Amino acid sequence: MEKSKTKRWIIIAIIAILVLVGIYFLLGPKGKAGGKTITVKVDHLSKDDATFEITTEEEFLRGALEAEGLISGSESDYGLWVDTVDGEKADDTLQQWWGYTVNGEFAEYGVDQQPVTDGDVYEFTLNEGY
Repeated sequence: MEKSKTKRWIIIAIIAILVLVGIYFLLGPKGKAGGKTITVKVDHLSKDDATFEITTEEEFLRGALEAEGLISGSESDYGLWVDTVDGEKADDTLQQWWGYTVNGEFAEYGVDQQPVTDGDVYEFTLNEGY
């Protein structure tokens, strides 16, 4: 009797995971194929700010920025952890980190999942303090 209950819970758990994965793929961020022109602004701590106009076929922000050599970082469970933008590396000892906005709103996704849309403006800012 105990094995039957355990087996049932395992099957329920597997079905629940499959449903959640399906919902994510159905409702999650979608990239759009085709050419796009985006603006990327970089706000450095040194106030040596920069603006880049990028034309890309990439569907997600990471691909567009890596193709231009604008970002790098390390892989994490959540995608790329951006630690360098436009040549400036965040210093962990100073609690620095890069954040970004999309059209003036805080980004909802990491760069791996952020869809690129024609005309969007992305602004990266080097912040200090957690």
